[in-house]
Amino acid sequence: MKPFIACLCLVATHARGESFESAPAGPVKTLASAVGRWSAETKHASILDNRGHTGNQSLRLGENGNAEILLELDAAAAPGCILSFFAERWTKRPPFECFISAKPARGDWKEIYRAAADEIKVGGFLTEIKLKLPEGTRTLRFSNRSAANGGFLIDDLSVSRPGPMLVTRVDTSQPACPAMVRAAFNPVLGFNVRVEGSEGTAKLTGLEIGLDGTTRPDDVEQVQIFSGTAEPSEKGITKIAETRRVNGRMSLVFSHELAAGDNWFWVSPVFKEGASIDGCIDASVFRVQAAGKWFEPKQVSPEGSQRIGFAVRLPGDDRSKAYRIPGLARSKAGTLIAVYDIRYAHAGDLPANIDVGVSRSMNGGRTWTPMRVALDMGNDSQYGFDGVGDPCVMVDEVNGRIWIAGSWSHGKLGWNGSNTGLTPEETHQWIMTWSDDDGRTWSKPRNLTKEIKDPSWRLCLQGPGAGITMRDGTLVMPAQYRSANGLPDQGKPFSTVIWSKDRGVTWHIGTGVKVDTTEAQVAELADGSLMINCRDNRGGSRTIAVSTDLGKTWTPHPTDRKALREPVCMASLLRWQHPTHGDLMFFSNPDTTNGRHHMTVKLSRDQGLTWPASDARLYDPRSCMGYSCLSIADPNHLGILYEGNGAILFLRLPLSEWFK
Repeated sequence: MKPFIACLCLVATHARGESFESAPAGPVKTLASAVGRWSAETKHASILDNRGHTGNQSLRLGENGNAEILLELDAAAAPGCILSFFAERWTKRPPFECFISAKPARGDWKEIYRAAADEIKVGGFLTEIKLKLPEGTRTLRFSNRSAANGGFLIDDLSVSRPGPMLVTRVDTSQPACPAMVRAAFNPVLGFNVRVEGSEGTAKLTGLEIGLDGTTRPDDVEQVQIFSGTAEPSEKGITKIAETRRVNGRMSLVFSHELAAGDNWFWVSPVFKEGASIDGCIDASVFRVQAAGKWFEPKQVSPEGSQRIGFAVRLPGDDRSKAYRIPGLARSKAGTLIAVYDIRYAHAGDLPANIDVGVSRSMNGGRTWTPMRVALDMGNDSQYGFDGVGDPCVMVDEVNGRIWIAGSWSHGKLGWNGSNTGLTPEETHQWIMTWSDDDGRTWSKPRNLTKEIKDPSWRLCLQGPGAGITMRDGTLVMPAQYRSANGLPDQGKPFSTVIWSKDRGVTWHIGTGVKVDTTEAQVAELADGSLMINCRDNRGGSRTIAVSTDLGKTWTPHPTDRKALREPVCMASLLRWQHPTHGDLMFFSNPDTTNGRHHMTVKLSRDQGLTWPASDARLYDPRSCMGYSCLSIADPNHLGILYEGNGAILFLRLPLSEWFK
């Protein structure tokens, strides 16, 4: 599978655009982009996630008050070049100034724009700015003068020359985006129509496409074409064409107006009910009709194809606005048990109206049963809900019992509202339910709070994700707690574990691994020790430790804060002793340090001492909520349950991807 690479050429006479979708979220010092090279001093500029005119990102200037950023164009501005962008002011609070200066390769700075009072509006990128650049301009300086937490945002910035709109080329791009059965938008192949000039109109009026390279074309019900951005995101897309004839070379006739600069479109198949997720899907764009002419991309279909997965839960299913926090385990009967938050009103965390849902698959994740609710604490609080969420699932490999732990917030006792004590009125509650019929039905909840929580702690809850059964039969589930007020740690969090040696009759809790660690996963190593792999809220990389006494003491692992990078997010760890391929350890998370995107699974063949880059598999590059959980799907497939944006998605990865 190939990483997503937007093909953006800088040609002095062509329109050039930048929507900041390909840049990592976070501070900007230097940034190579479609319009040139940006540079800024520390804390002057950043890429802002989840806010854009189009797409999910924009450039923010002035978060800490006065700031500036330079843009060095790759070529000097030709006569009549136009700089245009959409802007949004961060706050109405004064003071606020915005101005732009231009500088030729040899010469002095010249101010070319100063925003009039209230010209740049707050909210929604309501202000479009267009400026004629002085001939020969090579560097632009964007300046902000404001109070702290002020400044403004920039998006969809382009440099173009005046004159008639002309289509100059068509490029294709194939991100490693899996296509999901049940999903309405599957960006299998993107194509970009580039327009030079900004005067008059140009339209996209026809396409010739195909599904060459698809394993089972008959599983596709229709193919849709969406306009969007370079980021293969659902945000800001518009359906412009569709066809239900999905065999051979398909012709589509329609009319869609093009804009100056880059115009991105996505070929998106929709699967029939019951479509197979074993195999792959691919698409080709043979010809594009635009501005009255036919254009052929240099590559009708870039190398590679896309995985096919199953959307276990989508926003709107069963009248829920969102689903989050995946957990996945394989029962002794071979059934996959998927657990998750049912976030009825919104995608936000507890406290909220949340229950824990379960879906089951008896065929390795190819199809899934309708959702059942495993944990629902009713509506007994004054707020009209008693939310329970952040589930952790565990299979007792001795007797087959399946456990789910949930965190119960009686009213507004979430991460920040929970206090010391043990009662539901004081603090978060650790709730457990179990199933003895392979996940079909679930017991009444059992409250473990008084058994495992120190009354001085502000909070105690599970993983989330999945627990394990050790070789000696000990049940182990990842846990976390917030320390007592008044101590040097001042309520900060620690990862740990809970464990039981009597099949869950009694439970015990370990000590904290390291301050500022939270959501963790566990694995038993070959020597019987317990490895814990923790979210580290300092960011950058994972905390990893080992215990030989079930969490009474912890020793840093050689890879602690070194081997596995992270953007501060939950991750998944799975040890698989495979009869053919040996002792395997898999790890899944957003493989970045800024923002949650580029979901990747990695393989270690030496119990987590090394994670070779050659064994990393990118499975979804898109911005997402970032949580994931791994399990054995069947003897030849790894299962991954992960979050989209309010969705719970599943993939089967064949071990043949690593073992040819």
